[in-house]
Amino acid sequence: MHTATEFRLEARPRLPEALERLDTLANDLFYSWDHGVRSLFARIDLRLWQKVEHNPKLFLRRVAQARLDQASEDRAFLAEYRRVLSAYDAYLESQPGTEVLEALNPEDSLVAYFCAEFGFHESFPIYSGGLGILAGDHCKAASDLGLPFVAVGLLYQQGYFIQTIDAQGHQIARYQCHSSDELPITPVEVDDKALTISVPFPGREVHARVWLARVGHISLYLLDTNTAENTDEDRELTLQLYGGDSATRISQEMLLGIGGTRVLAALGVQPTVWHINEGHAAFQILERCRMAMAEGLSFGAALESVAGCTLFTTHTPVPAGHDIFPRDLVEHFLSPFLDHSGLEFDAVFGLGSKNGDQSFNMTSLGLRGSRFHNGVSRIHGGVAARMEGDIWPQIPAAENPLGYITNGVHVPTFLAPEWASLFDIQAPTWKSELRNPTFWQFIDKIPDYHYWSVHKALKQQMAEFIVRRLKRQHKRNGTGHSVTERMARKLVSPENDALVVGFARRFATYKRATLIFSDLPRLERLLTNPEQPVVLVFAGKAHPQDKPGQQLIKVIHDLSMQTNLMGHIILLEDYDQAMARRLLSGVDVWLNTPEYPKEASGTSGEKAAVNGALNLSVLDGWWGEGYDETNGWAITPRDIELDVEFRNREEARDLLDLLEQEVIPLYYNRASQGYSQGWVTRSKASMKTITPRFNAQRMVMDYVRNYYQPATRQGARLRDNNAALAQELAEWKARVHEAWNGVSIHMDGCVSDRCHWDESVELKVSVALNGLAPDDVRVECLVEPECTGTHTGPGPDAFVLEASGEKDGKTLFKTRIQPPYPGLQTLRLRIYPHHKALTHPLEMGAMLWA
Repeated sequence: MHTATEFRLEARPRLPEALERLDTLANDLFYSWDHGVRSLFARIDLRLWQKVEHNPKLFLRRVAQARLDQASEDRAFLAEYRRVLSAYDAYLESQPGTEVLEALNPEDSLVAYFCAEFGFHESFPIYSGGLGILAGDHCKAASDLGLPFVAVGLLYQQGYFIQTIDAQGHQIARYQCHSSDELPITPVEVDDKALTISVPFPGREVHARVWLARVGHISLYLLDTNTAENTDEDRELTLQLYGGDSATRISQEMLLGIGGTRVLAALGVQPTVWHINEGHAAFQILERCRMAMAEGLSFGAALESVAGCTLFTTHTPVPAGHDIFPRDLVEHFLSPFLDHSGLEFDAVFGLGSKNGDQSFNMTSLGLRGSRFHNGVSRIHGGVAARMEGDIWPQIPAAENPLGYITNGVHVPTFLAPEWASLFDIQAPTWKSELRNPTFWQFIDKIPDYHYWSVHKALKQQMAEFIVRRLKRQHKRNGTGHSVTERMARKLVSPENDALVVGFARRFATYKRATLIFSDLPRLERLLTNPEQPVVLVFAGKAHPQDKPGQQLIKVIHDLSMQTNLMGHIILLEDYDQAMARRLLSGVDVWLNTPEYPKEASGTSGEKAAVNGALNLSVLDGWWGEGYDETNGWAITPRDIELDVEFRNREEARDLLDLLEQEVIPLYYNRASQGYSQGWVTRSKASMKTITPRFNAQRMVMDYVRNYYQPATRQGARLRDNNAALAQELAEWKARVHEAWNGVSIHMDGCVSDRCHWDESVELKVSVALNGLAPDDVRVECLVEPECTGTHTGPGPDAFVLEASGEKDGKTLFKTRIQPPYPGLQTLRLRIYPHHKALTHPLEMGAMLWA
């Protein structure tokens, strides 16, 4: 018997003239954060909108002509269509505020932002998790603020995997190809020809097409190797995000860094600031050095010129999160590029070498090839400064150049439309007040019953969403209908209104998804109390190669299927942005239990908080700054020097204590009005304290003030006069490096150990400069009080010692200081290289103490 061959035919509709700008809206990622745009498509055909997973371009290909024709004659729909278009046009016509214009004038400034993934919306699957969502939010906020800004990434045909969980709790990874005409992108053309660039690889050139994704005011350029000029193997370089082996990964990173830089050059785009978001894009440093050397600069001067206007952001305190390649692999892949660049392999390898071993660390390359660097929370900034301290080997970690900016979330994307509508009534200017904490006190004026009714409505929507997903999941796995009913009963039972706790994130072991199960009998008693039931909702993916992470998923699945826990533990598959928006706006409590200090920032809790959910989290990442004792609950991490099992046990006990003694009683302490006033008070505190401090506009403006503006100025200084200052700085650094091992500093005589408060003390040191000039160094005395309560500054007081002659072939430096504090104080003297062109005074990594 022969089976018939199936052919696919798609009959596409024509847009009625009255609705022709739906195509414009579908091709601008503005839709990813504007509820009004998305609602237009949903109104035309809700079932199709859900079936195409909220993808506007695919929707317009599949929707019935009759539906479009009907909408084009529907007066109510047309009125809403015109309102949405008016808001869209007004957004595009809006101008940057004074604060932006004064810091980064679009006439002469431009930020180029490179990242391996961008998470704008579930319809554009070129992201895997937190890094991508953060990059998407950064771009959205840059658009909102009107920043001169361009982004560069890769276009993955399959993106990250689609997750299913089978009947035994095993994660199944499935990949799906996405054609370019169903994504919000258009091909980039130069002189009416499609733009392609090439990057030299061993034995061949790899070509990449360039696509443009519009993101409101800004442009995102994406490289795609699935083009006829390439071999089948090279066409698959941009197939999957974080797929393949080390050879695939280094190839993708060469394409992103080197190829992405060539895209901007081909378009005539000239950034004044380059932001490398994680190490995947750090090869851009080499390409930019090559371009500078082609203009006649030495490698040293080119590196200074490039690094002076470059910011590197590191996102992970977990060593496995950093790309590290063996020396021979790097040499093999980079040799064709280096052969025609003027760059020498040993010099390049030195930029990425960590601790002098034979491996190449992309984070090290990013740090050595930039002069501005940051972690993504206060805690992570300190962890990263210690972790990467070998870049500046003689500098105390607390003083090295690696700072921090705490991540924030794009509020219009993650704030539920119901809350946005309420804010429009209560405080119509809220969208322009996102960085004003005082303004957000208006939350307290919302009547408690009104506030709670919004939360209840969102919780009901979440429950319906979860039930739909469970039914789909169970039907595919052959799970009985009765199991689905029992699983959902606590969620859909309005008289119970069970407390819902959400945990949704990547299933990496350090995130400790199963910490809450450490004392299962006690947890079961808490969850199944008939008077005060609790439901735990879990979702998240484990990397296809992360077997321990996949085992966590199976543990949770197996517990969720136990008869005594069924309906109190729910595991959802294929966590994406659509699911995130439902969970974040509907849960009562957002749970996060990372192993301290491995949570770099973690932004899901911020998204939950702007929707009024209460965080119950380890004091790590952003929560270390966000928690104020009124806006959630905190688990204090135990000393990291203690045994891991002991730490887990103690922190798990704290978690269950908080649930039993504070969270559950507060939620169920209901008066006659049917809700807990104490809960609403705490929920309001969460929303009003976290929204203005942890949003993406605040984050991006911190980048503007702390990094983009200074990098623009420093880059211009170093480039002026054919990069004369960069050349001078490079030569000076080479001279200092050569001499530093022979430099020494010693006290000259004794320091008085007592004086009266109004007297001064002379300090004198003798320095062997080993051929350096006195102006090449700075000698300082740091003074700190023994009793810290007498000091309120950010660090010790510093007094500079001046050169004052020579003695026995050494240079004397001295000063007189009057004790800045009463009582006992500590004096320490040090020397480090100093030059007017340094971006950070301690960037040389060299320092000696007397």
